[in-house]
Amino acid sequence: MNMTETVKHLIIINVIFFVGSILVPAAGDFLALFYFENPNFKLWQPLTHMFMHGGIMHIFFNMFALFSFGSALEHFWGGKKFLFFYISCGLGAAALHTAVNYFQFHHGLDLLVENGFKENEIMATIAEGKFDTRWQDFFSEFDFTSFMQSYLTPAVGASGAIYGLLVAFAFMFPNAELALMFIPVPVKAKYFVPGLLLLDLYLGLTGKSIFGGASGIAHFAHIGGAIIGFIMMWYWKKNQFNQNRWD
Repeated sequence: MNMTETVKHLIIINVIFFVGSILVPAAGDFLALFYFENPNFKLWQPLTHMFMHGGIMHIFFNMFALFSFGSALEHFWGGKKFLFFYISCGLGAAALHTAVNYFQFHHGLDLLVENGFKENEIMATIAEGKFDTRWQDFFSEFDFTSFMQSYLTPAVGASGAIYGLLVAFAFMFPNAELALMFIPVPVKAKYFVPGLLLLDLYLGLTGKSIFGGASGIAHFAHIGGAIIGFIMMWYWKKNQFNQNRWD
């Protein structure tokens, strides 16, 4: 299928942002999504983060998925509906990612306060990108990493919006066969997409990576985009016969 117009424009915007972030590295502090209690957070970041990427392979795979699934969906929906869906899923990804960060950070903050540390001193220290080594005595390694990263590490990428597209594709073409590089046998979309989401949930809850080491992947952003995509597809499908059409 040929690349559709809205998908083409989205890919161009993503590439411009990517090149711009290389030429002006400080742009990441303004456009990536920081935790909302971090001084680097700006109101536009839930939108702009989905056009930022952390490396050439990151943007390549996201844009390849946008082309592959987005063009098929835009072909049936038209540009306006597709863009609304895409942006909504990206914002949903930012919302769930932020909610999980809030829980992880405040769980750790409360734990430290209960053990005699002052909240204002904790906040001042972590806002500088530092930590008190004594804090580690009260955490597991995973919980301490989650506590620090939830506040300090910004999120970038279109993956949350892409996961919304995957859910929509599975709704509309459930028997289409999909494959990943490390799965040699094609799997129908109605099984592939739920399986991928379950894997993301497992990795997000455990902090593990399928390749070993720290993943650096915002798994709950993927799930957030997928949830919004599911809700929108369910609503549209339920009401499609009101006007006897999807849109």
